[in-house]
Amino acid sequence: MRNAFIRSLLAAASLAVLSTAPALAADKLVFMTDWLPGGDKAIPFYGMKKGIFAAEGLEVTVQSARGSSEALTKIGTGTADVGSGGLAALLQARAETSIPVKAIAGVFTVQPDALFTIEGSPIKTLKDVEGRKVATATFTSSNVIWPVMLKTNNVDAAKVNLVKVDPAALVGLLATGQADATINWTTASPPFIKALAESGKKLKMMPWSEYGFDGYGYSLFASEKLIAEKPDVLKRFTKAYLKTIELALKDKNDVAKTMKEIFPEMDVALVVQQFETIIPLIDNEISKTEGIGALDKTRLAKTWEWTAKSQDMPLNKIDPEKAIDRSFLPK
Repeated sequence: MRNAFIRSLLAAASLAVLSTAPALAADKLVFMTDWLPGGDKAIPFYGMKKGIFAAEGLEVTVQSARGSSEALTKIGTGTADVGSGGLAALLQARAETSIPVKAIAGVFTVQPDALFTIEGSPIKTLKDVEGRKVATATFTSSNVIWPVMLKTNNVDAAKVNLVKVDPAALVGLLATGQADATINWTTASPPFIKALAESGKKLKMMPWSEYGFDGYGYSLFASEKLIAEKPDVLKRFTKAYLKTIELALKDKNDVAKTMKEIFPEMDVALVVQQFETIIPLIDNEISKTEGIGALDKTRLAKTWEWTAKSQDMPLNKIDPEKAIDRSFLPK
């Protein structure tokens, strides 16, 4: 049933692409998101449906992976050309396998990673996860940072019962008390809020940014093949994607309406709630100062420092500057 549902989503996306393609032959790109369609993943769909990519002579097909690691693998192996996911996951992959993928723009300048628990639970600070069961999605990029988060905050990882599960199980585990906490991005909060409210409970989010986690989160990726062979296409794509972000931030209700047009089974109110979760991660003091999409050298270095420490890698394992390409950002 779930596979049929996913196929219906992708089919709808393909139909939408065809309906918005320009009259003249366009350059085709496959965009791989790191998760299934929703308000927090609406930007590429919005750009597609609104004709923003088409206006740049692009025909973009959006597909979905299960986590940043899978999205990177799809881009690195040529299944997709561009995509999105956690920058920490890319830096780890570059250090371990020299994956032929680079980040071409930053999207979240505030980290989205967080610990979810229930208001009134014994977990008041990160230290309180000792002796508790914490559930996490198997392939989330948050798993890259989790060990160093614990170490930085003097938490004994050996005392934490960390279990990796299918992402779809996380809501139920927390709502039923089978897990004391879950690791999620703040963008995943709407279904948790709804499920917990049904049993008279309230979600408590503990953003890792409040516990010292700094650097870039969600970012835009491209294959090195595309970078080398079609730089003009990628420059047009980046321009369109960043323009889509700016337009989407101005009208969250139109974003939800557009997603509903592409995916009739979606709930407009939920899509709005999901999109609202990404607004402060994109539109904040950092992006206002540096511009949306910018990849600041110091912040990039900090992101790599967290990633390297979490994997017990020396800082000189890679030069993080070689994992990005700023040449496609607007001047």
